[in-house]
Amino acid sequence: MTEAQAAADASTRSRVSRSILQHGPSTANDLALRLGLTPAAVRRHLSVLSDSGQVTSRQQRIYGPRGRGRPAKVFELTDSGRGIFYQAYDRLANDALHYLYHLGGDQAVDRFAASISEPITLRFEELLPEYDSRAEALVEALTAEGFVASLKPLSTGVQLCQFHCPFAHVATEFPQLCEAETKAFAKMLGSHVQRLATIAHGDGVCTTHVPRPVRPAGTEPERKTV
Repeated sequence: MTEAQAAADASTRSRVSRSILQHGPSTANDLALRLGLTPAAVRRHLSVLSDSGQVTSRQQRIYGPRGRGRPAKVFELTDSGRGIFYQAYDRLANDALHYLYHLGGDQAVDRFAASISEPITLRFEELLPEYDSRAEALVEALTAEGFVASLKPLSTGVQLCQFHCPFAHVATEFPQLCEAETKAFAKMLGSHVQRLATIAHGDGVCTTHVPRPVRPAGTEPERKTV
């Protein structure tokens, strides 16, 4: 293989990784459509990324009735794969938060963590009149701010999924970031929410359960009288 071909392949693999980063777990066909490549070419690059530990695969989860045949295989970035994009930023952010902690302790870190959700809240308030539900507006606000988000229906409500977290590695050491985000979600949705998984804790996707019917946080469900 020539140096030019090797460089072209490396560039394509970077595009494949970035597409997964931006859109979340993806099938080879999804990636081929987004990148203008053949599925066979995408699978070849995914094989290299998998061998290097940057990508892992699993069967696609099916919500609702299943069709015939086996579920498609989806590919997602590992911590190593994400680290290629954010290693320098994570190091700087960690250093900054350690410095902030030494200056003001946990309270300073908590205030900073709460401030991170402010741009999302502002975008949410701008978008709210355009959507039928608060959850849909929140998903759009999160995606606009760099968190690739979607909703999945459940019998008990909806599940808010975030396929990308810009501060995942920092949140591993400073969980206040995830805690503040969860509180902000509850406030925007006007409902109790439950964080089920986070990328910071090693999960592939950040997931938050939003119950149905949505009721104000801190209130008790109405009890039936006999």
